[in-house]
Amino acid sequence: MERHQCIVAQVASKVKEYFTRKEPFRISHGSTNSTRPSLKKRVVDISELRNVLKVDTATRTALVEPNVPMDRLVEATLPHGLVPPVVMEFPGITAGGGYAGTAGESSSFKYGFFDRTINSVEMVLADGEVVKASEKENEDLFRGAAGAVGSLGITTLIELQLIQAKKFVKTTYHPTTSIAQAVQEVKKQTENQENHYVDGILFSKEHGAVVTGEMTDELPSNVQPQTFSSPWDPWFYLHVESQTRNVSALVTEYIPLAEYMFRYDRGGFWVGRSAFKYMNFPFNKYTRWFLDDFCHTRMLYRALHASGEVNRYVVQDMALPYPNAEEFIYYTDETFGIWPLWLCPLKQSPQPTMHPHTKGELKADQMLNIGLWGFGPKDRKQSLQKNQDLEKRLGELGGMKWLYAHTYYSEEEFWKQFDRAWHERLRKKYRAATLPDVYEKVHVDIARHEKLAKKNWGLWLRAIWPLGGFWGLLKAIRSGDWRIPRNSSWRWR
Repeated sequence: MERHQCIVAQVASKVKEYFTRKEPFRISHGSTNSTRPSLKKRVVDISELRNVLKVDTATRTALVEPNVPMDRLVEATLPHGLVPPVVMEFPGITAGGGYAGTAGESSSFKYGFFDRTINSVEMVLADGEVVKASEKENEDLFRGAAGAVGSLGITTLIELQLIQAKKFVKTTYHPTTSIAQAVQEVKKQTENQENHYVDGILFSKEHGAVVTGEMTDELPSNVQPQTFSSPWDPWFYLHVESQTRNVSALVTEYIPLAEYMFRYDRGGFWVGRSAFKYMNFPFNKYTRWFLDDFCHTRMLYRALHASGEVNRYVVQDMALPYPNAEEFIYYTDETFGIWPLWLCPLKQSPQPTMHPHTKGELKADQMLNIGLWGFGPKDRKQSLQKNQDLEKRLGELGGMKWLYAHTYYSEEEFWKQFDRAWHERLRKKYRAATLPDVYEKVHVDIARHEKLAKKNWGLWLRAIWPLGGFWGLLKAIRSGDWRIPRNSSWRWR
């Protein structure tokens, strides 16, 4: 804690300097899973806050600094027989990112978004004051900062809830033959109290699978655990596709707990396949084995950002009321033709919130997230128009986007979705004027980026195939992130 307090004091001092000079600033965490462009000048660096400080088995809690990624968090808690209730499927997503952003995963139908599993946070406010926020202390800040992308302060410490961990996840694949059936099956499985995890994959309009998981310590004597972290293991989505193709019966297998939690890491769900497509490189089990170091999510994000392809790549998570999910999926198929799609049921947070939510007649406790990830149109104007149309159609069907991705709404359109008066009261109360507000942080200023692209030779060159891809690959290699999966102790040996 002494080291922690020293770093927080330095951060608070730097923040106070900016506040005194009335200068806006942004926060550098050292890594990101956002796809929004980064244009940072005045920066407060909190990258040193990256440790699990304590795991308390008596209270089932962990004291975690904001830059602790999910894989390091799980490695710290599993030896104590404990695990966070909500673990984001990408190992590099941090605890602080999960609180400040929207983080909902396959256990979120039960526990809600990641921030709903947090007891308290320590924050540096925009004037440099260090405060604690919880349900009992600064409660409005505690809930208001969740999902507000750092627009109210800088999170420096989190007390996170833990639950009992078990060795395996008894995993069942429920084949589906239509979009409607898949949506209905996801909803049905969230009502089964034995399920700890529920999500789904739609490979096409005619083929999908709903995946349910139940934690257990029991492994049948004649069963070998299925793993997904070894270079020769299958990518999870390809495995599910092959297991459920042309079958109607349920398929069950046992997956070690951490292997299940990070089952989508290799291939980044299916985004990694796009890299093979971009480079015109063969895609098979041998090439996936050969390039395994480059196919984990940390490396994929590094390459995606550095290559410049992030500007035309569609990476959107959108939550909708169940009654309109099927119609929206048909719309994305007609407009983008992107498959597979990810289905993830979500328990909503109480209002007001900066998380996706449903309103009016469509308001419900649960909603369904749809992950749309794939190449958009090469033409920038056409890509922009399709993304803006996507936002409009999503709103018409009562849905909302997650704010980690490219956001094209006008300021008026954006704030129609949220309680702006509530958010601005919080910013005034906690003196957050020198921090960008939520819209400033998430909105993509197209004109500004087009102007930069014309002046910047590097951006212009990266737009030429395959220069951007090679540059992204080089930057990913230089990061050293390829070493992390090799040395991860959570892997089943």
